[in-house]
Amino acid sequence: MSEAPKPHRPTTEARWVRVTTTLVSLVFLGLFLVLPLIAVFVEAFRSGVGAYFASFQDPDALAAIRLTLMVAAIAVPLNLVFGIAASWAIAKFHFKGKSLLITLIDLPFSVSPVVAGLVFILLFGAQGLLGPWLRAHDVEIIFALPGIVLATVFVTFPFVARELIPLMQDQGTADEEAALSLGASGFKAFWTVTLPNVRWALLYGVLLCNARAMGEFGAVAVVSGHIRGETNTMPLHVEILYNEYNFVAAFAVASLLALLALLTLAAKSFLEWRYGDAIAARAAH
Repeated sequence: MSEAPKPHRPTTEARWVRVTTTLVSLVFLGLFLVLPLIAVFVEAFRSGVGAYFASFQDPDALAAIRLTLMVAAIAVPLNLVFGIAASWAIAKFHFKGKSLLITLIDLPFSVSPVVAGLVFILLFGAQGLLGPWLRAHDVEIIFALPGIVLATVFVTFPFVARELIPLMQDQGTADEEAALSLGASGFKAFWTVTLPNVRWALLYGVLLCNARAMGEFGAVAVVSGHIRGETNTMPLHVEILYNEYNFVAAFAVASLLALLALLTLAAKSFLEWRYGDAIAARAAH
C-alpha cells in the first residue's frame, strides 16, 4: 500500500529578507512620493495662509481652475459612453476586428502625450490637413477649448474601457440571456443586469479618468497655446508661475492638484475595497 504524499510546506523567506525589502520599499516611497508631496504644501504655505489663499484670487488662476473643471466635465462623460460601448461590444459579441479595437484602446498608453498633441496640430492646425477648411468656416479647435478637450479625451479614453472589459468578459452573457428570455428588452437587460454588475469597476474607471484629465500636461500643452486666462489649465498655469519665479502661487495651485490626487487615492482605495467585496460575493454565488 503506497504511502500518502506528505503535504508541502509553503516556502518562507528569511526574516532579514522580509525586513530588507520592506525597508527598501518604505524608503523609496518616502523619497519619491511622500517627501515631494510634503514639499509642495510646505512651499505653498511658506508665506502664510493669507498669501496661500490670495494666490487663488488671481483671475488667471481662477480661469485655469474653471477650464480644468470644464475640460474634465466634458472629457469624462465622453469616455464613459465610449468605455461602456466598447467594453460591451468586446465582451458580449464576436466580430471581425475585435483585436484591432482592443489595440486601438491601448494606443494612448504607448503613445507619448506630446506626440498625440502634435497629431492634433497636424490635423486641425492652421497649416494642418483640415486647417484651411476650419479657418474658412471660422471654426477654432487648436489653441481653444475643443482642442484641449480632444487631447484630453485621447489620453484618457482607455481608463473606463480597460476597467470594464476584463470584468464583462469574466461575467459572460448568461445573466443577459436569462433576462432576455424572460421578456426584457436589450436596454432593460443592460440597465438592470449588466450595469449593476459592473458599477464598481465603472466608478473606478471614471475616477482614474477624471484624475488623469485634470492632471494632463503634455498633450494639452501642445494644443493649448499657453494663452493666460483662456487656454491654460491648472498644470500649465503652475508651469508659467514657476517660470516667473512666483513660487508661492505656483505651489498653491500645485497643492490644489495634490489635494485632488489625495482625494482620488482615498476614493480609489474605497472603491477597491467595495469592488473586491463585490467580486468575491459574485464568485461565491
